[in-house]
Amino acid sequence: MIDPVSGEHVNDRPRRGPSPPRLPLLLPESLSDEQRAVYEAVTGGPRAEGRTPPVGLADDIGRLHGPFNAMLYSPSVGLPLQDLGAALRFRTAFTKREREIATLVVAAHARSDYEWYAHERIGRRHGLTEAETDALRAGRAPMLGDVRERVVYEAVRQLAAEGDLSDAVYTEAVATLGRAAVVELVTLVGYYQALALQLRVFRVGLPDGEEAPEWPEDADE
Repeated sequence: MIDPVSGEHVNDRPRRGPSPPRLPLLLPESLSDEQRAVYEAVTGGPRAEGRTPPVGLADDIGRLHGPFNAMLYSPSVGLPLQDLGAALRFRTAFTKREREIATLVVAAHARSDYEWYAHERIGRRHGLTEAETDALRAGRAPMLGDVRERVVYEAVRQLAAEGDLSDAVYTEAVATLGRAAVVELVTLVGYYQALALQLRVFRVGLPDGEEAPEWPEDADE
């Protein structure tokens, strides 16, 4: 911030560690019609996997977990944002393992506790091993036997770290995945980076009883 007297910048960096959430969790019965449309798109869409109540998406009184509560506050942004997320998770040509490798790379780079908490569990359901998720959390390349997975990992690692792709990685990604998939992969990185930013700014914590991931000791250096 800028000191109103001196006009100089004052060091007002966000505090580290758990903080109270900044957006109150909204009860389903309190929602407007526009907010209800977002709520139903999240809880009634493919994320719910046909389960009622949608396990993992809401608490026992129906309040949305994670990034979805913030989407309710601005339905005009939240509705297309949740649809983009659904498209990236369920309507691309990536395998479930490829998609979760990519998402976990972004979560680890952002040190996003909630994003990691949610997608590590999804990744393990889709075949990621403990050794693979441990490597991704530590920022190391996992031992991947599939060439497409290796290309996905390297492309997302470079996108997350540098915000760009080198000519060599881009050429390999197009040759291995195809141009359409590269467009989808770049979009996936941007989407989960946006969610990680929202989760951080709005101080979204983990569900009660869940432990935060152990990030490398030098993560904040």
